[in-house]
Amino acid sequence: MAFDLFIENASLLWIPVLIIAYLIGNISPAILISRAAGIDIRTKGSGNAGTTNMLRVMGKKAALITLVIDVFKGVIAVVIGRAVGGEGLAVLCGLFVFVGHIWPALFEFRGGKGIATGLGLLLAIKPMLGLICLAAAAVGLLLTRRVSVGSLLAAILLPFLGYWLVPDYWFFLLIISIVIFIKHRSNIKRLLKGEEPKFNLKK
Repeated sequence: MAFDLFIENASLLWIPVLIIAYLIGNISPAILISRAAGIDIRTKGSGNAGTTNMLRVMGKKAALITLVIDVFKGVIAVVIGRAVGGEGLAVLCGLFVFVGHIWPALFEFRGGKGIATGLGLLLAIKPMLGLICLAAAAVGLLLTRRVSVGSLLAAILLPFLGYWLVPDYWFFLLIISIVIFIKHRSNIKRLLKGEEPKFNLKK
């Protein structure tokens, strides 16, 4: 990986931009919407502050709002990074918004699993990268009716696609992939036991 790209272009200005990216990640629509309804989504359903759990607990409208905002967070963080410091800072901002979404300081470091925000940052870094991962996730979901399978399939492909499409930054995508697997530990255990719930849009 070309770390010299970061060394040559890095400046003190990067620090506040990365902090902003992290704080953007902290904006959790799932937590905010559920709290407005008098509950904490992290204590309901699967306990995850993400789109799928919002669908199961609060319905389609809340889930759609959550999805759109979480994806947009990833996009805007990368766009800001690119505007300030080029592609290197853009990728770092993507990583920081991803971390901020999963471990938000504003919400006791308990956020989502990073899938929607991850999609947003990938689309902003390299649209083809994001679209292929989205397609892989869709295939996994359609074949198994389990969102986690689609998410994990996309995570498996991510570092390889990154090495092909954005070789200078594939290591950061590997980190994102590993974190996604870590955050899906409980899903993996349920999948192995045949206990992972199937996805439906009836609610």
